[in-house]
Amino acid sequence: MSGIYARRIGIAVASAALAATSGLLTAPAAQAAMPTPVAASTARTYLSELTVSAEGSSSGYSRDLFPHWITQSGACDTREVVLKRDGTNVTQNSSCSAVSGSWYSQYDGATWTAASDLDIDHMVPLAEAWRSGASGWTTAKRQSFANDLTRPQLIAVTDNVNQSKGDQDPATWLPSRTAYRCTYARAWVHVKHYYGLTVDSAEKSALQSVLNGC
Repeated sequence: MSGIYARRIGIAVASAALAATSGLLTAPAAQAAMPTPVAASTARTYLSELTVSAEGSSSGYSRDLFPHWITQSGACDTREVVLKRDGTNVTQNSSCSAVSGSWYSQYDGATWTAASDLDIDHMVPLAEAWRSGASGWTTAKRQSFANDLTRPQLIAVTDNVNQSKGDQDPATWLPSRTAYRCTYARAWVHVKHYYGLTVDSAEKSALQSVLNGC
């Protein structure tokens, strides 16, 4: 694991160096990104409207209860749609798999040229949603949540970073790239508000702190 991580960090550094010298690899244009979350002022209002409740139990949770990645159109599933959306110069094969392109990971500032180095992160993790109210949803609603391309819920990021986040909320995990934390908090609150999910007190305090600095 550490060797693979070191290799990927090396690739990211090399990619950054190439971008600086040639301009070939850059952050995606504004339109090549997840849907824009609500403004900080709106997010602060939304946060005040969320129900504060102790996190529920993980009992009964399974990722299979949030069916993903579903087919979006033709041969393209949700993962491939997000990879195409979030990358630059992305080429897909007949099976809709991304075979070339570049991706800028907003969480850590790394640039990748292989789709296999990217995970599609659920902004509000599935297990976190389960403990915040989704345990009582229908499977259809959980499927919509897990494949939501309309709200700022899905984003392509460095796979190791997504794995380090796991199912943590902002009280214990925020992107290492501080410039993105405001967007992250806005997106988190936007999604939780839309789906009527609860927040625990530590989570709310962490979000307030970030949003107040936006």
